[in-house]
Amino acid sequence: MAATIKVEIVSAESEIWSGTAGAVFANAEMGEVGIYPRHAPLLTRLKPGEVRVQLEDGTEEDFYISGGLLEVQPHVVTILSDTAIRAEDLDEAAALEAQKNAELAMKDQKSDMDYARAKAELIEAAAQLQAIQKLRKRQK
Repeated sequence: MAATIKVEIVSAESEIWSGTAGAVFANAEMGEVGIYPRHAPLLTRLKPGEVRVQLEDGTEEDFYISGGLLEVQPHVVTILSDTAIRAEDLDEAAALEAQKNAELAMKDQKSDMDYARAKAELIEAAAQLQAIQKLRKRQK
């Protein structure tokens, strides 16, 4: 039997996914990380984007997170995020609308706070669109 690791993906609202996997891939602040069973303990921040969970049979579960934390223990990987969504549940039209609204807000800024909020929303919308595109490429 191949080695596995328990994976938990949790949002502020609920647990999105829990199960065993052969590997987990996520976008950490310093680049993409791949976590395999018996990985050394790790705690790092995650950028908005895709998280891939490679199951024991080689198939993958895809998720979008709005950023968050990745905690790795020898037998458990936990991903904590304000927003976590199964990739197939992402709404491309809503992401495009959010991107457009954020771009407009950045142009019409009234304060540094407005600009920072708009920039964060733009980054999140772009990450959602990128996750949608990657999922489409893998499904072909």
